Amino acid sequence: MYWSLELASYLSDAPWPATKEELIDYANRIGAPIEVIENLEEIEDNGEPYESIEEIWPDAPTDDDFYYRDDEEN
Repeated sequence: MYWSLELASYLSDAPWPATKEELIDYANRIGAPIEVIENLEEIEDNGEPYESIEEIWPDAPTDDDFYYRDDEEN
């Protein structure tokens, strides 16, 4: 399973929380690339809904990863 920001972006508007089957159905309906569907098919299905992409892709970058803070005083 390989996720990238581009692939994960197809799930940004998914109906969270969602089960594995709901996410696969959503990806098919929006015309997501086959890689997204294959990745979803590989995730563990414990019957519980996933709350966000972070539960599927634990290493998903967050907004904090892109936050730049300049600590220098002028």
